Amino acid sequence: MDSAIEEIKNRLDIKDIVENYLKLEKTGTNYRAVCPFHSEKTPSFFVSSPKQIFKCFGCGASGDIFKFVMLIENIEFPEALKILAEKAGVELKKFDFKKDSDRQRILEINQQASKFFQKQLESQSGKKAKEYLLSRSISEKSIEEWEVGYSPNKWNALQDFLNKKGVSDQEIEKSGLAIKGSKGFYDRFRGRIMFPIFDINSQVVAFGGRIFEKVAGEEEGSPRSAAEAGAKYLNIPNTEVYDKSSILYGIDRAKKEAKEKDYFVLVEGYTDAIMAHQAGCKNAVATCGTALTDFHLRFLGRYTKNLKLCFDMDFAGESATKRGIDLAMGRGFDLKIIRLSHGKDPAELIKENKDEWEKSVNGAVSIMDFYFQIALEKFDKETVEGKKAIAKIILPIIKKIFNKIEQGFWIQKLSKELRTDEKYIYEELKKIEKSPEIKNKEKEFIKEKKNNQQILENELLKILTNSPNLSEKINDDIFDKISSSIKEIIEKIKKTCSEKKDLSEIDKLKGDFSEEEIEKIKTLSFEFELEKLGYLGGRGIDNLEKEFDNILKEIQVLFLKERLSGLLDEIKIAEESGEKEKAENLLKDFNALSNKIEELKFTLPNF
Repeated sequence: MDSAIEEIKNRLDIKDIVENYLKLEKTGTNYRAVCPFHSEKTPSFFVSSPKQIFKCFGCGASGDIFKFVMLIENIEFPEALKILAEKAGVELKKFDFKKDSDRQRILEINQQASKFFQKQLESQSGKKAKEYLLSRSISEKSIEEWEVGYSPNKWNALQDFLNKKGVSDQEIEKSGLAIKGSKGFYDRFRGRIMFPIFDINSQVVAFGGRIFEKVAGEEEGSPRSAAEAGAKYLNIPNTEVYDKSSILYGIDRAKKEAKEKDYFVLVEGYTDAIMAHQAGCKNAVATCGTALTDFHLRFLGRYTKNLKLCFDMDFAGESATKRGIDLAMGRGFDLKIIRLSHGKDPAELIKENKDEWEKSVNGAVSIMDFYFQIALEKFDKETVEGKKAIAKIILPIIKKIFNKIEQGFWIQKLSKELRTDEKYIYEELKKIEKSPEIKNKEKEFIKEKKNNQQILENELLKILTNSPNLSEKINDDIFDKISSSIKEIIEKIKKTCSEKKDLSEIDKLKGDFSEEEIEKIKTLSFEFELEKLGYLGGRGIDNLEKEFDNILKEIQVLFLKERLSGLLDEIKIAEESGEKEKAENLLKDFNALSNKIEELKFTLPNF
């Protein structure tokens, strides 16, 4: 397996892999982007082709192509390995994980089911369903591209088909395509137009079915209600390969266009997404019948921070859509609203007037402008009651804006619209509690400081990645003050120097360093390189040897300060115990140690 991993690494460039998900900007020999793993507006995510690693200097995420795919796709190593092996054209042998094989089996079943549904759409029983799709202006080409199908209005049509393919009833149930009743298994979807749902890699992970024919009631003992059986749209429940809170319909087709246009169009339904793509809006995705979730946003944020929403929204009350918008605002997304005329949905408008749809998308207004429009249309700003109602809608949204300058702009606008002094707007704003999203944003903004010892040791290693010979300056006294894991790496660097090996070719030194140590050295080397180019703030690196000496002194100071704190405790205990002579001796040690610290600090530029 190690040889397959190395073969994949040799064939793939991390820059090409990352670029499938993020918009990269070239910076010398490296690339940078807005980090997909935490909220930020200034890019702190860097990719190095020479070193084949990525590193975010905001949240700390780092690693190779496998780590990146695991994080970005939210998957385990076996799945990342399979994805990258396929891209690299590397055949994997003797690789069997139980969970992975279960997932793969469901994917295979879904693919077979998709082919079955497509074929049924062309059958005599599916003819009317296809005619309906065409009457909605969904083209033959779109039906084929999106693999739209039809489930016959029979209890066991799909089950019989899959059984003949060697699929057990239990496996069909596990995939979500069958339901177990008191008399056995039967098809979940019957008499419905079927929409396969694809993941980011264009694999069928689930299905959604629109009712087309009235079906017989559920048999006695069915776990599904009659209301669910007759629902207009019915989705597969969550399975090993599908979680409706994390999948966006059409994401595999829309991701490239969204990255190029720098925004997604979000719609609600399957046909809305299909018709939007058919009309040339190929960056449209649908939320698969669920509200916009935090996971959706993290996923969308990998490609762009700009969203144009085309939802049926009632902002006056608490709604699932409103909560999704609050989440997006908390995560720093730039939101715009697409307003459609006469209450039509996208599919209807595109069918009637494609130009009007394009005009609506291009004319999308900012989320705040939309709130103002809705509130001012609904209430009379000339009355006291109207002013209060308008403020009640808009102020909680202003409160969610993290940037104070932007917040001030909208307060000023509200003040002008209501002809009310800004100070009263601010007073009302203070009464509104901050949302959890903004509280989390503030926590992110004030980053937790790392332990000083760890910072200094990393700085030490960072310089050693560029000038490994400086490791000879670290004597036994300093070694005693360094953590064991870092000490071990430094000892190996010393050994590498004595054997005249090149640390810059760290990948060739796998016999000398562990995988974790190699990744740490490569990451710190990358950071050193970026500092040298001026992309990151940090310590001066003009005179490396002098800087190295200063870090060694700071490590000593840190160690002596800890010892000083310990002496204070010992002096206190001795005095409380009446051990006067011991207390006096400890005080002498304390004074000597203090003088030593002051001497060291005097030679340091930062004190």
